[in-house]
This record gives sequence, C-alpha cells and structure tokens, in this order.
Amino acid sequence: MNLVDMLRKFLSKIISTVLESGSVGNASSSDEELEQWEQIFMMRDENGNSYHDKRKKRSIWCRPSCIPVSIVILLIILVVLVPLLDQPNVVQVLPTTAKVNLHCVDECRLSLVESIPEGHMYPPNATHVRTKNVWLDLIDEAQSTIEIASFYWTLRFNEEYPYNSSVEGEQVFQALLAAGSRRNVDLKIAQNWPTKSNPNIDTEYLVKKKAAQVRSLNFSKLLGSGVLHTKFWLIDRTHFYIGSANMDWRSLTQVKELGVVAYNCSCLATDLGKIFDVYWMLGSSQVIPDSWPANLSTDINMEHPINISNGDSNFGAFISSSPPPFSPEGRTNDDDAIVHVMESAEEFIYISVMDYAPASEFTPKMRYWPKIDDAIRAAAVERRVRVRMLISWWKYSSPAEENYLRSLAALNKAYPRLDLQIRRFIVPSTPEQDKIPHARVNHNKFMVTERAAYIGTSNWAGDYFMDTAGAAFVYEPRSAVSRDDLRRQLQAVFERDWSSPYAVPLRTL
Repeated sequence: MNLVDMLRKFLSKIISTVLESGSVGNASSSDEELEQWEQIFMMRDENGNSYHDKRKKRSIWCRPSCIPVSIVILLIILVVLVPLLDQPNVVQVLPTTAKVNLHCVDECRLSLVESIPEGHMYPPNATHVRTKNVWLDLIDEAQSTIEIASFYWTLRFNEEYPYNSSVEGEQVFQALLAAGSRRNVDLKIAQNWPTKSNPNIDTEYLVKKKAAQVRSLNFSKLLGSGVLHTKFWLIDRTHFYIGSANMDWRSLTQVKELGVVAYNCSCLATDLGKIFDVYWMLGSSQVIPDSWPANLSTDINMEHPINISNGDSNFGAFISSSPPPFSPEGRTNDDDAIVHVMESAEEFIYISVMDYAPASEFTPKMRYWPKIDDAIRAAAVERRVRVRMLISWWKYSSPAEENYLRSLAALNKAYPRLDLQIRRFIVPSTPEQDKIPHARVNHNKFMVTERAAYIGTSNWAGDYFMDTAGAAFVYEPRSAVSRDDLRRQLQAVFERDWSSPYAVPLRTL
C-alpha cells in the first residue's frame, strides 16, 4: 500500500470514528442543507460517488457544522504524514535490486578469435584461433538457426581480384549454403542496404537457392545516413561470435581482425538475439517505431551485467549497441559502454582501433563529437591512468586523424605521472598484396583495462555512435582468474602488437 492509500484510509477511519461517536454535527440537519453543501464543494469518494448518495444508504454524514473539526484533522495529517512524501521513492528502487542479481546458469566457454594477414609474422603461440575455423565450427554446431548481422558480403572467389587466399571465404560460403539448403538450418541474414560498391551478390545467391532469408536495412530512410556496420553470428541462440571481421574473404586472410566466440552461453546469446530481432524488424518496416516492443527490452546492461561462473572464474558481461534509436529499453548504448570501461580503470587503458576521430567523418556537415576523447583525457589527466593507443595507418586513413592523435599525445608528460602514448600500426604488404583494395590493415576494435575487456564492431569516430549500427561485448572479471581469462588474453594481444615492429611512432608534421 502506498502513502496516498494510507492517507486516504487514515482519513476515512478518523472521520468514521468521529461520526459514529455523535460528537460532530447535528443529526437533524435537513437534506436541503446537504445538497447545498455538495453542490458547492462537490465532495466525492474514491469511487467517484457523492457522499450525499452514501448518506441515503447509511444515513451517516459529515454535516457542515463539522468543518472546523475536519480542518483540524486534515492539518494534523498534513503536518505529520505528508513530509514523508519527500523521502526517496522506495518503490522505484526495489525493482533494480532484483536486477542486480542476474545470474547465468550456463558454463559459457569464451575464446578470442583472430585473423592474421598472410605475411604478418608473430612468434609461435602468440596468436589465437583463426576466424575461418571458428565460423566453420559454428556452422557445424548449428541445429536449427544461424542468424548473421553484417555490413556487406564478398566471401566468394572474386574474379576481379583473383587472389588465391579467397578460397577460405569460399569455404565458409559453401558451408552456409549447405546448412541452409541441405541441412534445413534456418539461415537469416540482416545486412546493410546493397549499394553499387557493395551489391551483396553472395546473399542474393543464397536467397535464389532458397538457402537463406535476407533483409536489408535502408539507413537513408531510417536515420538519413549511416550503415549497418555490425558483425556478429548467432547459432541456435546458444553460441555466438562478435568482432571486427566482415563477411569478406579478405577478413580471413588479408586483414587483421579480432573477435570473441562464446559457446554454450544462451543467456548472452538470447540477449544478443534481441539486437538481431531489432534489425530483422527494421529490415521489414524500414521505420523506427515510436516505442520498441517490450519483448525486445533487456535487464542486462552496464548497471546490471549478468553474472557468469565459468570453471574457476566468475565474471560479469553485457552487450551494448548503437545507435541510440535502435536501443529498446534497458540496452546500454555503445559509446556509454566505452566511457564506462574507461571510468572504471585505475591503472591502464589500452586501445586498438582502426580509425579514431572526435568528430563525424561521413556526415554532409562535420560535427564535433568529443565524448570518447574527453573520457581519455580525463582518465590520463585527472586519475593518472596509463593510456596506450594503437591506431591503424593505411592508404585509406584520414589525413586529419594524425592531428587528432597528436593533440592527445601532446598531453604526455605535461604533468608528473601523466602517461599517454600513441603509436600507429602498419600491416606490411607485397606489391601483389597492394593490389587488393581495402586490405592489409589492422581492423581491430577493442579496449582492455586492468578491470575489463571491450570487443566491438565500430571504429571510434562520431558517426559510428550517432547513426551507424554496431554492437560490442563487455567482460568484467569478478574473482581471481586463471591465465585463460579473456581479459588477460586481450591484454597480451595488445602488448604483443604494441611491442611488435609493426607499431611505429606518430609522424612528425
């Protein structure tokens, strides 16, 4: 019972007691007097009935002569009880207490996934399971459904660029085709709207062979600009992959990629499935609804990550997404997740992304967007957190990017213990490899601190968080963990890359 109901009940009881005692009013007052009273003050009970009607039923009524006593009673109630309304709203706090205890009964098995470009050399045992092998394994695991969210599709052998390594993409494509056409696996693909440069011929072929259902999202209609930049796989809503790799043969052999695969993790896979359902719905309507259906909301977010016990470790995890209009109730926005991970760091923040800019890059009118940039500066300057940034350098890098990075790097050593260092990462290539467009680059999009790991699908520029669709997996260890802990693995990947010959200082302008 809330305070309003308590006040109403308390008042009713007092009035009833006074009336029954006969100490108030004159029982011989006429009905005409009562009617005048009701017409002036229109007193109604909580069911909307007049007290005059009640008198006819019970012949008990507060006469006009009881006004002074009634006023005194009301004043007492106001002085004693109403101030309680200024106290914190306990009713609103209670549901959040339940959400904090979200627990996953699955024993999720997590692993890092990498694509290392041909000719890009690392010491033995310094890399993780290959993207192609994980994708083929996920296809084999599928019993009923495969759901893929993707930017574009160029998995098959490309006659225009007949490079031998495209055979690995062909293998993945044929496995998907077989799953959808011969194994009766329900293959669903949500992709960006086809364009002249990315016609998505692969998915057209899958539809033609009745191997897949495909829906394309038209961001010109949905948001005015942007793309579906997400890259994730969902298998039976039980296993999933999320990371930087596009559905492109180059992402398997010519581009450096990083992601995470989760097996037997239906608690998170089901939550990721709600993001896929958002895409699937938008691919049909091409209209963002005023409000999202309740079944697409989530209780799993950065305030309430789901708790997972995995062998000798315990960790929290949640999945974020962008842009905000695509986020039903409860979903953490991707940029908020990034800032959240930074703000929780006390020792170090290591960042590895392809593109970085505190501004929009693709909108007709440039917009300054300093949210992540401010969080980096605050961590380094205010809390003296050690920051390392590894940003790709390739033929498609924006010339302005170097200026943004130098602005950050200029803070290094500005104050005692202020440590903010930046390097560019170059993937080497042969003259033959140079002919392959949009290849030979570190395409990673991750961050690791001493407390958390963040693995996403978006570059760190304003567009990717304002009007472009992306998703990320955030992992937060809660207890003593083994050497196989995902956060430690990700830290080792960054340190491997940072100290490699492929990491070079910023250029001198």
